[in-house]
Amino acid sequence: MKSPNFYASGGLDRAAHLRADDNWIAEQLSSRETRIVPLWRTQNFLRHGPSPEVAVLESSRGLLMGAEMVVFLGLIDGRPHFAADFSGYDDPPLEEHGHFRDMRGVGQLLPHQEGALLVYARAAVQWHARHRFCGLCGSPTESRQCGHMRQCTNPDCATQLFPRLDPAVIMLVHDGGDRLILGRQRNWAPGQHSVLAGFVESGESLEDAVAREVFEEAGVRITDIHYHSSQPWPFPSSIMLGFSATATDMTLHVDRDELEDAAWFTRDQLLNSPEDDSFRLPRKDSISRRLIEDWMRGEI
Repeated sequence: MKSPNFYASGGLDRAAHLRADDNWIAEQLSSRETRIVPLWRTQNFLRHGPSPEVAVLESSRGLLMGAEMVVFLGLIDGRPHFAADFSGYDDPPLEEHGHFRDMRGVGQLLPHQEGALLVYARAAVQWHARHRFCGLCGSPTESRQCGHMRQCTNPDCATQLFPRLDPAVIMLVHDGGDRLILGRQRNWAPGQHSVLAGFVESGESLEDAVAREVFEEAGVRITDIHYHSSQPWPFPSSIMLGFSATATDMTLHVDRDELEDAAWFTRDQLLNSPEDDSFRLPRKDSISRRLIEDWMRGEI
């Protein structure tokens, strides 16, 4: 069995049966045993110091009075953890305890379990920020089940909204031997390259999405499509579904509207990557890096 990707399987018991227990939730929010995961405008909270370290705070009424939204995340070693959104502040709060940072810059530097907890909290809070109004009647919505559902406040509508994910396929395409395809987008960091990826469309299977995206972006037909693993990617709300496939022809026809460039690379090129502005592999907390490293080890 493959080890989990970064941000997956973080050791959290989501304890879904407790979300609708208002008395239990209220009791936990006033308990010193409860831990709070603060966020401010999608940024996560870290302790002050030379290296990134997660800061979870002891719950208190004074702390939570400043939160716009509180979401029950689950239990870690039996201890309740809640995300608390402080985005209503003009400036970042809680400066005596730490500072807020974007997880896209520091996630790969954190331990696996802590990274998984922070991106889960980020995704939960960001979903609420994007669903303040009902998509059917336009009325305001309110949080229910301690942040795991929103409901329209119009009694004639009363639509219930639940968090949804955007499924995206990400695929390592190789030639059956010593080469694979990597591409880059214009807005990426200099030298950044990755495997191909794209969103699944309505009425489409995952395998069909893999084949379509590879042909659209690189102009290559593929065969031998195999599932590899998945990864939560809440930037903002995706689930990445990893695959490998074998190209049936080697000539690339790159869609320049989708990619700045794409090319075949050998194992030796990747093993000797300079990791600088001329060429660099994907960040280490990404499933794209996992796919590439597994391929280089001969596991794909």
